[in-house]
Amino acid sequence: MLTRTRRRPLSYRAAGVHLGTADRWVQELKQMVRATQRAEVIGSLEGFGGLFRLPQRRGQHWLLVASADGAGTKVKLAQLAQRHIGIGVDVVAMNVNDLLTFGAEPLFFLDYLAMGTLNHRVMRELVQGMVRGCRDSGCALLGGETAEMPGCYGPGEYDVAGFAVGIVDRRRLVDGRAVHRGDVVVGLASSGVHANGFSLVRRIFSSAQLQRDRGLLQRLLTPTRIYVRPIRAALHHVRLKAMAHMTGGGLARRLPSLTTHTGRRLRVALRSQSWPVPRIFQLIQQRGHISRDEMHQTFNMGIGFAVVCAPRDANIVQRIVRRWGVASWIIGDVVNEGRQA
Repeated sequence: MLTRTRRRPLSYRAAGVHLGTADRWVQELKQMVRATQRAEVIGSLEGFGGLFRLPQRRGQHWLLVASADGAGTKVKLAQLAQRHIGIGVDVVAMNVNDLLTFGAEPLFFLDYLAMGTLNHRVMRELVQGMVRGCRDSGCALLGGETAEMPGCYGPGEYDVAGFAVGIVDRRRLVDGRAVHRGDVVVGLASSGVHANGFSLVRRIFSSAQLQRDRGLLQRLLTPTRIYVRPIRAALHHVRLKAMAHMTGGGLARRLPSLTTHTGRRLRVALRSQSWPVPRIFQLIQQRGHISRDEMHQTFNMGIGFAVVCAPRDANIVQRIVRRWGVASWIIGDVVNEGRQA
C-alpha cells in the first residue's frame, strides 16, 4: 500500500525572499534619503521610478549626462571587515566623478543592491554611505532597487551599483576639443586606492593577512574622493579644457583621454616625481613584486582626478581646490605626440 507524504505548501518566504522585511526597509529608507532631496524632486519612493523636474533657466541649452558604475571587488574587502558605509560612498563617487568630466552638475542618483538574504545592518550602512556621497556631491538619492536573490549570493555577500544623471549647458560642455600644445595637467590627490585594482590587491593580500592587519584593511577601504564641489568651483573662475577621472584603469590608462578629442596629434607628458606617491601604493608594489608600468596601468598612484588648463590658470585651480581640502600638483604637459618627455 502506498503512503502519501504530505508536503508543506511552498511560499515566497520559504524560497528565501522576505517581502515583509523589504517593505519595512523601504519605510526606513524614506527617512534616510530626505537629507539628499533637491527642489526638483517630485513625489516620493512610493512608485517604481523617480520623478525629477529639469531646471528651467532662460537662455541655456541643456544636455543630460548619464553614468553607471559600481565598487567592483572592493565589496569583498568590505564584507571581510564588516564595514560598508565606505562602499556606499564609493558607488556614488564613481558615478558623479564620471559625470563631472563633462563639466556636468550631478542631479540625481539611483542604486541597485543585490544580496542573498536581506541584512538590515548591511543595507543601512550602504545607504548611509550613499546619502553621504549624495550630500557631498549635491545630488538627490532619487530611488533604487534592493533585490533579495537566494542562491545567487552566499551568506554575507552582496553587490551594489549606482546610476547617476547630470546636466550641463551645451555651451559649457567640457569635451577636450580646446586642448592645445603647451597646456598643463593639474592632478588632484586621491584619498587612496579608490575602487579600482582590487582584484589584484586581493591576489597580493590574502583574507587571513588582512584580518591580521586591520590597519591595512581600513586603508584599502578608504572611500573614493568626490571632486564635484572643488571642480565646479574652479569652473566658475577658469576654463578647464579637459578632465579625466582615474577609474576603469590606472593613471597611465586614463591620462591619454585628456587629448583624445582634440583633433590634433597631442599627448600628455608626465612630469616625473612631481607629486608624492602615497605609501599604500608603495606597499602594494613591494608585496606584489609589481612593475612600475603595471602599477601605473592599474592604480591611480595618488592622482584621482586630472584637469587640463592654460598654464596661467593652473595656480588658480590649485588655490581653489585647496580651499576644499584637496591637494594638487602640476603633473604633466600637453606636447606633440612625437616629442619625448
